[in-house]
Amino acid sequence: MANLLTEKEVNDIVRESIDKVNTATPTQVLIDRGDMPKLKGYKVKPGKVSDSVFGGYEGNPPLNARDGTPLRIMFRTNRISTHDINRGEIPFKDQVLAYNHNFMRRIAEPAIGTSQFDIPKLAMNSTVIAAENLKTIMVEMVIRAYMAKSTTSTSLFVHYMNGKREFCGHKLNDGMVANQKLPYLMDTPSTKDKYDISVSPEYLFENGICTPEQYVQIRNGSLEAFGRVALFLLERGVLLVDTKTEHGINGKGHIVSQDELYTMDSSRFWLADDYEDAMRECRDPKSYSKQFARDMSQGDRGYTPEQQRVIAVRYITGIQNLTDQRFEPDTRPRNQRIVEDANLLLDYLL
Repeated sequence: MANLLTEKEVNDIVRESIDKVNTATPTQVLIDRGDMPKLKGYKVKPGKVSDSVFGGYEGNPPLNARDGTPLRIMFRTNRISTHDINRGEIPFKDQVLAYNHNFMRRIAEPAIGTSQFDIPKLAMNSTVIAAENLKTIMVEMVIRAYMAKSTTSTSLFVHYMNGKREFCGHKLNDGMVANQKLPYLMDTPSTKDKYDISVSPEYLFENGICTPEQYVQIRNGSLEAFGRVALFLLERGVLLVDTKTEHGINGKGHIVSQDELYTMDSSRFWLADDYEDAMRECRDPKSYSKQFARDMSQGDRGYTPEQQRVIAVRYITGIQNLTDQRFEPDTRPRNQRIVEDANLLLDYLL
């Protein structure tokens, strides 16, 4: 067992950062004022929790590596979104999820590939990411091992509670209960759009979203990756419940993963030694996933400072338990971290 931060140490780190979490300069402003000279003049595409820069967006000139590979530079933020509403910022969320993704990416990559570049001297918790700008396949591949209780419209649980007994092409038996283990790993794709919907593979083919051959490759690779990560986590007393991955076609014509992999925002993780007790007691298992933050969401309001603290502590505790590694925060001011790491990877690639 690694020398993990204690609960007190985690709380102390978070409390010291609560007042600073909303003081970061927007990525576009950092670029416009010349802090990242090689991106001067580029427009940022903002996302829910990260910002991206790539060629062609809003008239951006091409952004290519020395070998001509089109690039996408991504900047993780501390923003947190639930139910499609931005709830504010969470201390260290950007670093935690960056480390989470990079750690799990190394386990899953043999099965589903990656668009991401490994940059020498860039730390695992760096919140600036360089990747090939893929031709995105507009589908999210969701793999489920359990019928996790959820409130999201694309969830198996919500569909089942609404009386449906077929989900994404899978037949479901009567008498199932929340959080029970499924009879087999289910591939349950959803569309990747402003409002996602869970669909059958046939829907994807009929609407030109992907071909049957592409779907088979994505599904099989995703199932293998799930197995690799699930085995790693089970040895650490954690159950991998479900996950979603995104995919695209690279310059060589290969389908590889893009965006984050097996993070607490894109996956659910339960403590294995609590699962059976939770099922007997008809409660949700102890979890490391974004669901705890969703459960704290109310209406369209953001989180209070106390809620921000609780969520930050949960993220840090979660990453330590998932990886068995001590969380080592990068204490540089966020603007400094972003600028220095971006210039490091841009100098390496361009």
